[in-house]
Amino acid sequence: MNFRIADTFTDSLSKLTNEEQKAVKTTAFDLQVNPANPGMQFHKLEKVKDKRFWSLRVSSDLRLIVHKTEDSLLLCYVGHHDNAYQWAECRKLETHPQTGAAQLVEIRETVKEIIIPQYTEVQKPSAPVKPFLFANYSDEELLKYGVPPEWLNDVRKANEDTILELADHLPGEAAEALLCLATGTLPQIIPPAVVGSDPFKHPDAERRFRTMHNIEELERALEYPWEKWIVFLHPAQRQMVEKDYGGPARVSGSAGTGKTIVALHRAVFLSRSNPEARVLLTTFSNTLANALRIRMRRLISNSPRIGERLECIALNEIGLRLYEAKNGRTRIVSDGEIAKIMKEASKDVPDHKFPLSFLITEWKDVVNAWQLNTWEEYRDAKRLGRKSRLPEKQRGILWSIFEKVRTKLQTKKLLTYAEIFTRLAAHFKKSKKLPFDYIVVDEAQDVSISQLRFLSALGAGRKNSLFFAGDLGQRIFQQPFSWKSLGVDIRGRSRTLRINYRTSHQIRMQADRLLGKEITDVDGNTEERRGIVSVFNGPNPAIMVSDSQKKEIDTVAKWIAGRIKEGTLPHEIGIFVRSSAQLPRAQSAVEKLKVPYHILDDTVETAGGHISISTMHLAKGLEFRAVCVMACDDEIIPLQERIEMASDDADLEEVYNTERHLLYVACTRARDNLLITSGNAPSEFLDDLQTSRLMC
Repeated sequence: MNFRIADTFTDSLSKLTNEEQKAVKTTAFDLQVNPANPGMQFHKLEKVKDKRFWSLRVSSDLRLIVHKTEDSLLLCYVGHHDNAYQWAECRKLETHPQTGAAQLVEIRETVKEIIIPQYTEVQKPSAPVKPFLFANYSDEELLKYGVPPEWLNDVRKANEDTILELADHLPGEAAEALLCLATGTLPQIIPPAVVGSDPFKHPDAERRFRTMHNIEELERALEYPWEKWIVFLHPAQRQMVEKDYGGPARVSGSAGTGKTIVALHRAVFLSRSNPEARVLLTTFSNTLANALRIRMRRLISNSPRIGERLECIALNEIGLRLYEAKNGRTRIVSDGEIAKIMKEASKDVPDHKFPLSFLITEWKDVVNAWQLNTWEEYRDAKRLGRKSRLPEKQRGILWSIFEKVRTKLQTKKLLTYAEIFTRLAAHFKKSKKLPFDYIVVDEAQDVSISQLRFLSALGAGRKNSLFFAGDLGQRIFQQPFSWKSLGVDIRGRSRTLRINYRTSHQIRMQADRLLGKEITDVDGNTEERRGIVSVFNGPNPAIMVSDSQKKEIDTVAKWIAGRIKEGTLPHEIGIFVRSSAQLPRAQSAVEKLKVPYHILDDTVETAGGHISISTMHLAKGLEFRAVCVMACDDEIIPLQERIEMASDDADLEEVYNTERHLLYVACTRARDNLLITSGNAPSEFLDDLQTSRLMC
């Protein structure tokens, strides 16, 4: 007998308390082991249209909705008695007549009172009638996108005001396709299934339903319901994962579109498809590498031997390991040591008038980043991203300082990571023995110049060897530079994900206002942010500006209490602040509620039953049902210290861009609820968000 779980089941399971989830999982395990067990209390539902729906008793009030046939059991939904019965009465499982895919379809008649009034509402004489978005589409066209036949008329009557509510009632593949069409994007059409084939084998069904082959697989699926989308791939994602690329390739997309999931699946796919290959899954920081490693283990847990050839480690760590394997123990210079050495070197050049902050950034972003070793190289450098003019005479003065810094580092036998990666790149460019056959890079927008030079040496000339996932709108650590100049040319092999699974439509729309409609990299590759659609709705995000930090803390505490009262669990709540100096404000808000909390460190491991508190820089890779972004005050974001360090207009623009990206990253960690607060003069970025602001 086929035993399956639907994504609607894992969604509903994640909304229960920990104790309730344990009871449901026990019942699910017992059901898979022996569906005919007399102890299983199945109850036939009388008011349902689909007579194959049954209720299974979990506890005195909890009910599991199961779709049962002679050869199949499908876990569809779990909830409290009345809620579960109501869900079943409004659904049916059927095979779509055009696509051949299995679908859980909401019965049209049960939502008539919700949808129809919006279409029949009398327009005021002065109000223009909004056009129907899909009036010109034929039945055949709409059916190709998975629209259930009984919903065709409603789809044709949808306008820009009603499309989002309508989408909530349609199967996921149909809702996604219609939202794409509404935003001017042509969705992918999956070829219909062969007549007589298994409707659960269709790509649209495979991302909604998963077959469980044994107890261990079910246990893994139920252990991480919040991570279910690691398993359920969208067809567009699967195409990117399994495609054969003739050179370096990149997948992009705004926050929540599943870039990291594509990267994870790509790494596993390469490992499975090439049994002898060594695969590296990497990113720019230890923090993100830890998060990737946890997800990777969950994904390959049923094939643990893949982990012997698939390594997940941060770029700096793998670079240092490879370098030390050949050269022995190495000392890496710290930022503090660089500042001290730079200050001493500049004192020996008394005629210069450059502030220390300029010297450090010029060293970091130009001299060290590009590994300029001679006066001629520095003299001729284009200084991309640093547009302040530097005549040759001034460059000569600067080089006299930087040369002293280089000499000091050599004397102390200190190396920078840029130097390590540059040496490794030179070595592997000549070597026939490479440490990895394939490399997959997540958060590629923050990979450094020297790291990319190293990656280029390892794989730029080989098919499928380099795969990148990233979002230019989330670049917060690196200045822009040309990938093509370093041998990594992704033109023609760059794709954008447009379906947002993590963040509600309302939150995504607000957060996107922090960024432009499109972002172009130095090589001319453009990432359009238009046409991105979210697959679900939620409450509008709120901005609350207080006239004191104390009132802000009270406001946040009240908001968190409201979320918990609604059923959000503590570990589903995250609070972010710009830097560690603002952490006490977040702690004070949670302490007022006497709810356990956990301040995240570089391992970025959340704790069950605890609210997570973190700086924005650690937000990458995290997601919560409810997020509060606190302390969005003037001089905190954008950070005044960074503004004062900017040496020219280009530097200042870069500061503002990366600070915007930082706030964008924090806001898009939220799935359903988002609150942004200020406890003093509000940040100018709050005006850019253009949403209603409450004063308190």
